[in-house]
Amino acid sequence: MSDHWHFKSETFDNCNCAINCGCQFNLPTTHGFCQSAYIGRVIEGDFNGIPLAGLKWAAIYKWPGEIADGDGKCQIVIDETADAEQRSALDTILSGKACKPLSNVFSVFASTCSEFRDTLFLPIELEVDLEGRTARASIPGLLESRGAPKINEFTGAPFHIALARPSGSFEFTYAELGLGSTEVKGSLEMAFDNTWALYCIHHFNQDGLVRDRPRLTAWLGH
Repeated sequence: MSDHWHFKSETFDNCNCAINCGCQFNLPTTHGFCQSAYIGRVIEGDFNGIPLAGLKWAAIYKWPGEIADGDGKCQIVIDETADAEQRSALDTILSGKACKPLSNVFSVFASTCSEFRDTLFLPIELEVDLEGRTARASIPGLLESRGAPKINEFTGAPFHIALARPSGSFEFTYAELGLGSTEVKGSLEMAFDNTWALYCIHHFNQDGLVRDRPRLTAWLGH
C-alpha cells in the first residue's frame, strides 16, 4: 500500500432499518432493501501529509435489495471548504480506494455499488453529540437528518443501547444506538422516519479499522 493516511471521524449514520439493523445483528434488512446516510466530521486525520481534521463529509447509499446482492448507488459529499488536495484525499478515502480491499466500511460498501455519482462539494452542517445520541445534519437542497436517543416507553427517559465489536467489524469497535429521521432529495431520493441511528467514531488507516478503545466507552471505567 503506497498511501499512508489516518482518518478519525465523529459519525452519525441513519438507515431505513429498525433499531435491530441487519448489518450489525446478522439479519436481513427490515424492508428487504437498504438506504443509508452517513454524515461525519474528521477530528484527526491526514492523507500522505495532507491535513484533513475539521472537514465534514457525507456518504449516501441506496441499494435495491440486500447490500450483499449489490447494484447499489453511492453519492459522496465533501465539505466545500476543503481545498483541491483535501477534496481529492477525502474522496479517495470515502470511495474505498485507499485501503486494503474490504478492510473498512467504505471499501466494503464500494464493492457492492455499481453506480457512483459525481462527488459533490457543498456546505455541510453537522451537530452531533455521540454520548448524548443526538444529531442534526443539513446539506442545503440535498439532505436533512436528525437523531435522538431511543426512549423508554415505560419511563419516558432515554434508553441506553450500545454495541461493542472487539472483533468481526470493519466499521467500529464501539457505537451508541438511537433513532433518526432523514430525507434526501435529488437522484438518490429517500426518506425514513424513526429508524436505526448509529453514533460512532470511525477510525481507519491504510490497513483498515484501527482497533482502539474510543472515548465513548468512558462510562465503563477501566
